[in-house]
Amino acid sequence: MIAFCGNPLDRAGEKRGAADWLSAQRQHERTRVLPLWKLQPLILGPESDASGLGLIDGALASGLGAPDAVEVFLGLDGETAYFARDISSLAEPLSAALASLGHFRDARSAAAFLPPGEVAILGQAKALIDWHNRNGFCARCGSATAMADAGYRRVCSSCRCEHFPRTDPAVIMLVTAGDQCLLARNKRFAGGHYSTLAGFIEPGESIEEAVRREVFEEVGIQIGDVAYFASQPWPFPASLMIGCFGSAKTREIAVDGEEIVVAHWFDRETVKKLLAGKSDEIGLPRRDAIAHHLIRAWAEKDG
Repeated sequence: MIAFCGNPLDRAGEKRGAADWLSAQRQHERTRVLPLWKLQPLILGPESDASGLGLIDGALASGLGAPDAVEVFLGLDGETAYFARDISSLAEPLSAALASLGHFRDARSAAAFLPPGEVAILGQAKALIDWHNRNGFCARCGSATAMADAGYRRVCSSCRCEHFPRTDPAVIMLVTAGDQCLLARNKRFAGGHYSTLAGFIEPGESIEEAVRREVFEEVGIQIGDVAYFASQPWPFPASLMIGCFGSAKTREIAVDGEEIVVAHWFDRETVKKLLAGKSDEIGLPRRDAIAHHLIRAWAEKDG
């Protein structure tokens, strides 16, 4: 399964405006809360032997962080309600209440070992908390905004403009030509790391148009057919990665030098070896990235 997909919770959107119901759920003994400190989730167990996402007792979480700490409703698993709470106001996150439970860890590194369902819950929690941290003031008039609908809306205190969590759509594509695919190295990548191309969809642009534009801008290759593969919520901070295959109409590479510093065509057998880690010079994307799944799906395809 692609990381951050497969959220097991019922988001129960119809309950977000039911203040009495939410309050009762929050006080119930079975309720679970995920604390996040500076967007890092609580992970159960020591760093050397982590055992799962830190979904702790609701009563224990209530006293953590500032009195007005952002707390959002994530959804339901049967009759159990799940929330996430921002405790970033704490100078030391491992207070006496949490010291014996675990540690806080970067969300992407946590995603590498957590079960798929917990990774998806983590992604939802991180993206929502991050959105609230970035939208404390109205984009229309600059006045302070207040949280509403259990964390899925903010309302301006002055002009009453409503603000909702947004997800930025981005295309991520593996360019192919027969038995070869194109992999590139972004200037931000360390060492010999190669990956697929990617970019945000612009206003008024379709997925297919974005794939063709981004590929041509970054490596000078014209794309014909575009085929959808899969998508991935990517909470860094809040994107939806739309995975595609792009069939090349031309093969001559001309990197832009701004984002992409080098790009090469690789044959299928070479890519299989790279996926197996049989190279000390070239590395491919980690399994938590949809780029890895695009490359693997193409490499393992017959013909």
